This record gives sequence, structure tokens and C-alpha cells, in this order.
Amino acid sequence: MKMKHTLLFIISFFVCASLFAQNNPTLNDTVPTTDVYGLRVGTDLVKIGRSLFEENYTGFEIQGDLRISKKFYLAAELGNESNVWEEAYVSAKASGNYGKFGFDFNAYENWKGMDNAISIGFRYGFSTFKQEMLHYRVYTTNPIFPSEPVYNSAEFTGLNAHWTELIVSVKAEVLKNIYLSLNVQLKLSISEKAPDNFANLYVPGFNRTYDFSNFGVGYGYSISYRIPLLKKKRTAAISGEED
Repeated sequence: MKMKHTLLFIISFFVCASLFAQNNPTLNDTVPTTDVYGLRVGTDLVKIGRSLFEENYTGFEIQGDLRISKKFYLAAELGNESNVWEEAYVSAKASGNYGKFGFDFNAYENWKGMDNAISIGFRYGFSTFKQEMLHYRVYTTNPIFPSEPVYNSAEFTGLNAHWTELIVSVKAEVLKNIYLSLNVQLKLSISEKAPDNFANLYVPGFNRTYDFSNFGVGYGYSISYRIPLLKKKRTAAISGEED
């Protein structure tokens, strides 16, 4: 929890400082500026932290984006997760791999010399995984004699899921070519292959599933490094507006 709060504070500080600088009145003059195009590679710190501190979870995600224009980035995430999920009458372990592919649009206009982003993105996601039922209880409405858990492990392989994802992120360059970011994700399930007579309680990459809704949510805190590949010069105003 301290890690989450610290990252959130750092990112908020740099983004707020950038926004203040952008809105601070300056001379409406034009100067040459350089846009850096490169491949940015990073990882999700939340999954690393959960793997260290949560007994029933392990996960890792590699993230990347490639700038293709002033505002647009191609983006992808590849990862692996294993998680035990418990409901009132059943407990199951899901483990597998996932991938997400799409783009980000940077809606933030940087002041000269800054490279921060407030982005809206879209992803298509898919996951291949297996589920192991750990135990279950027979449903009963008798509060005096509740059912006992039945430990009869069963493994279901060859499962998959597909979804779309809207992602909103804030990214700040804290050191040259090093970025910290936070994001929230709204997911919509398209299709899934589940075991017979048993639902997918957790899908790697999608997170928890719900019987009453096809929507899911997620979040992340990331650190990444940009590999500069190309620099393009343009004329921009000091306030950040391009001529």
C-alpha cells in the first residue's frame, strides 16, 4: 500500500508541475523544438508488488509503446498471471498468459522541454489459461447446518477469453527517458471458453469476472524506459502550441 501511495504522489507531483508550467503565462513566441520518437519498454509494478506480498498471487507484465506521430502510439502488453479466487461456495486457481494490443492517444499538450502524457487508449485482449477447482460447498439455505467444503481438485485446460479495453493513463518523465505512469482500465468481455458446469472466476489479464455483467476493471502503476530511435524538429510556441 505504501508503494502505491508513493508512486501516486510522485506521478501526481510531476504532472501537476507540468500542467502549472503549461498554463503559466509566457511570451507568445516561437522556438524550434524536437520530438523524440522511440520504443518505450517497461513493467507493471503492481503485479511485482502483489507477487512479493500476496501468498496466492504471482504475475508479471511487459509493456511497450512505439510513437508513430505527434499524438499517437502503438501499444502492447504481454503478461502471465496465477491467482486463487474464492467465492462463497467455490474456490479456484487460474493461471495462464495474456496479450493486449492497441494504441494510445496523448491528449496533453506539453510545454517545451517536457514529455508527459495524459492518454486515452484502446486494447484488444486475449488470454489462454487453465483453471483448477480447489474446493466447493453444496449450496444450502440452512443456517444451522451449513455444508462442509468438499476438497475434490479438478483441472480444466484449454480455456480462453477475448475482450476489449478502454484505458486512461497519466505518464510523467521523472528522469531523462525514464517514466512513471498510472492507469485505469474498463474492460468488456467479448467471449470466453469456460469449463462445463463451472464458470471462469478469474481470467489472467482481464481480472475478476462477474455472472451479472460482461464488464471488468483493472489498474496499474508502471515504470518504463524509452529507447530513442529518431528525432524530428518542428517549430512550436513557448506555451506548447505548434505553429
